[in-house]
Amino acid sequence: MASIRQKPKQSGPATRGNAVAPPDFRNLGVMLRGLLGLNLMGLVTVALRGVPGDALMREALAMAGLLELPLMLGLLLAYMLAPVIASQTYRKATMLLAAVGVASVLATFPLLSSLAERADLWRWSLWAAGSCALLMAYFHWRAALATPALSEARVLALNARIRPHFFFNSLNGVLGVMRSDPRRAEQALESLADLFRSLMRENRDLVTVGDEIELANRYLDLERLRLGDRLKVVWDLRHCPLDAKVPPLMLQPLIENAVYHGIEPSPTPGEIQVRIAQRGRELVIEVDNPVQAETRQQQGNRMAQANIRERLMLFFDIEAQMDSGVKDGRYRVRICLPLRREGRA
Repeated sequence: MASIRQKPKQSGPATRGNAVAPPDFRNLGVMLRGLLGLNLMGLVTVALRGVPGDALMREALAMAGLLELPLMLGLLLAYMLAPVIASQTYRKATMLLAAVGVASVLATFPLLSSLAERADLWRWSLWAAGSCALLMAYFHWRAALATPALSEARVLALNARIRPHFFFNSLNGVLGVMRSDPRRAEQALESLADLFRSLMRENRDLVTVGDEIELANRYLDLERLRLGDRLKVVWDLRHCPLDAKVPPLMLQPLIENAVYHGIEPSPTPGEIQVRIAQRGRELVIEVDNPVQAETRQQQGNRMAQANIRERLMLFFDIEAQMDSGVKDGRYRVRICLPLRREGRA
């Protein structure tokens, strides 16, 4: 199986190598935090002036009125320069964002100075640069917190994936065909080795959908050894961009849950449907399976879904969504995430 590709310049949500990567200013969560954070700094600035209580609200509103125009311009510039910011070291990215803040003040000062009682270009510029530096310090702290969270999520992902019943069932399946079909047994052992190699790999970067599909097919080859014709999988990849990037170890656990809860309990054949498609600027992944009358322990299912949801949050912040439920006798998991392509920002 082709190894999961890693790009040195495109690291995971928190780090690039051992260093913290700059925030992505094309991410909705980053932009909202920047908007709220800088407005909060404006309120703190007013409070630190020691303004009397009866004038505090008036001063806060005046500060907000002066702040919003350069703030919106600065966020627009940060959005446009996001690929450049993301390619820098964190220190250089901080300096670049501070320069963006100062440029926004310089561009709007002629208009806003006529509205302010005390207009001082140097003071406003220093405030903008300092506030941008503080904002980047916040993002650095938040990314540093995400690093152990991502490692813990990976450990939980491994615990959810490497189920003892799957490992022993795979070995029993290999033993069952070893004499009758040695070549198939050999291929099954290769699939098992590749699957566990991927599971054990330390990988904090996004991987391609093509790699995830290949890993899922390795898993399905092993399950077909024991389930045979009972396991039917229909792939709808007509509009799937194979170079789209997703969190590692995301598709296989969804399919494993579909096998465990939708196919394995039934003595009759069942069909799992997997749809992956680009819709506008989003990548949509859907996995659904039949709902069996026999209830099974759902803890593993909830653990896997909670783990995937946590990693989606770590990689994409609030831009990714995941929902699940039963409709028309089938259980469906649906994931929507921003479309990112291999080799593109």
